[in-house]
Amino acid sequence: MKTSPRQVAEPKALGIEEDSDYFFASSWKLMRRKFFRHKLAILGGSILLLFYIMSIFANFFSPYDPFTRYPDYAESPPQKIHIFHKGKLVAPFVYGLEPKVDPVTLRRGYEPDESERYPIRFFSKGYEYKFWGLFKTSIHFITVSEPGVMFLFGTDPMGRDMFARVVHAARISLSIGLVGVAISFILGCIIGGISGYFGGTVDIVIQRIIEFLGGIPHLPLWMALSAAVPTNWPAVRVYFGITIILSIVGWTGLARTVRSKLFQLREEDYVLAAFICGASEMRIIIRHLLPGFMSYLIVRLTLAIPGMILGETSLSFLGLGLQPPTVSWGVLLRNAQNVRTVALQPWLLIPAVFVIVTVLCFNFLGDGLRDAADPYKR
Repeated sequence: MKTSPRQVAEPKALGIEEDSDYFFASSWKLMRRKFFRHKLAILGGSILLLFYIMSIFANFFSPYDPFTRYPDYAESPPQKIHIFHKGKLVAPFVYGLEPKVDPVTLRRGYEPDESERYPIRFFSKGYEYKFWGLFKTSIHFITVSEPGVMFLFGTDPMGRDMFARVVHAARISLSIGLVGVAISFILGCIIGGISGYFGGTVDIVIQRIIEFLGGIPHLPLWMALSAAVPTNWPAVRVYFGITIILSIVGWTGLARTVRSKLFQLREEDYVLAAFICGASEMRIIIRHLLPGFMSYLIVRLTLAIPGMILGETSLSFLGLGLQPPTVSWGVLLRNAQNVRTVALQPWLLIPAVFVIVTVLCFNFLGDGLRDAADPYKR
């Protein structure tokens, strides 16, 4: 059979690669190929991977213990890392800090002492810590030669290193998003799936519950549930309590999305075929219906994680969530609740930068995953 010019030009006109690999590739291969073409998604995923690696190995990446105080350097500004000295390229180092007092305001400050240079060391010994509770070690990614100090993000009013505290705070702030979304995702998919598949009285009851929870303002609800957490609970128990609180509020939106999609798909031929073959209702929902709109679930999932992070940050910032000595990004931002701090110690707002970057990266990643989840859409 002779091929017409229209048939030959059609793949190119559609923007499809002319190699036969595209037409015979599996769905997973097409998804992977399309995802890696999304530059913002790759950038967001790489930054998030870096954040999670640093949070997992927080002690290794921290030059100082997050709870150790250096009263001689309280409210010290961030130090610069130098690689040039007197016009010559040298190994990375920091200058010493010399305290000074402003004669007008009597406010204490610091200025670099260029007569003192302290080399920066990599993979060297620092304070001792227990690596994930398994064994003791003192190896750190970056340290400074003694008696010098290195405060990359400055120090707080108590003289604690902000870089170490931000890295350790990422453990809670990033993990609470994953744990909370996992709980709300399971609840949303199951409850929304039951509501959309069965309909009738079951759907009416579930929707009224969702409307009741959705009609309650989130902030007062968080405040009421947080107030119910006993003050004498240890930090780990409070952490899981806050996670459950955020999950209770977060599953309703996903349940509505799942319900609306199941209304569209439950009458499809493949669903009726699965029912005739004897598949149970739960199997039909999980194995046949939910994968049919996986791209929507991915978007909801990636948008819900930063929502959980912002929820924990808001609660801790208002003093209703985690409490010191537990460190999270919200707890650290409590030190920046006044205009004086913003004007005189702006480095205390660095945790807010990490929150903003994390939320943006999750949005970029979700956008890329959404496009990749529908690989045949041009």
